[in-house]
Amino acid sequence: MGGAAVAAVAVAALLIVLLTRGGSATPPPPTKASPTPVPTPTAQPLALLATAATGSPVDGMQCASNETVANRTTAHLAVYVSGTARQVPAGVGIASPSAPINTDAGPFVPSGLCYYPVLTHTSDGIIAVQPPAKATYTLGNFFDLWGQQLSATQVGPETGTVTAYVNGSKYTGDPRTIPITKHAVIQLDVGTDTAPVQFTFPPGD
Repeated sequence: MGGAAVAAVAVAALLIVLLTRGGSATPPPPTKASPTPVPTPTAQPLALLATAATGSPVDGMQCASNETVANRTTAHLAVYVSGTARQVPAGVGIASPSAPINTDAGPFVPSGLCYYPVLTHTSDGIIAVQPPAKATYTLGNFFDLWGQQLSATQVGPETGTVTAYVNGSKYTGDPRTIPITKHAVIQLDVGTDTAPVQFTFPPGD
């Protein structure tokens, strides 16, 4: 029994080394609800996941087998259609995303076949940017990974005049060119021009 116990300890130690080696890992599921406002759990998703992010390059973005979290930053995207909030789904930018697990902050997609540098693990609008090197990604890149349309007259399947806000200020250019930078608060309004809604990022994000 003593020998078996020693062997078990050795195996456990080896597993810890293997699991912690390297600089890539999936961020842990959130343990606290994200600050409001976010779409309610019953809010209708803007659009479901499409099949664009299958592992092949998208807009030159490669799908990596592991997530690089060393340079991870986050931004937030809110979408309103005729004044009603719509959800951005979890799993955008994750090829063949696993089934979401339930957390006290809502559904969380823990894994997938591979990971693009712009993705969502949750459906609260938080976009993670995990560049393999210095790079700037745009909202157009994100929608291409999502497999949805984005223009001055369309957001996903919804059509109408699109008003964009970035950090509370109206964005007058093509919404596809909006850069996804650290703690950028991006809002897209389809139809009704909804006043920009503030968002506070969770601790550690």
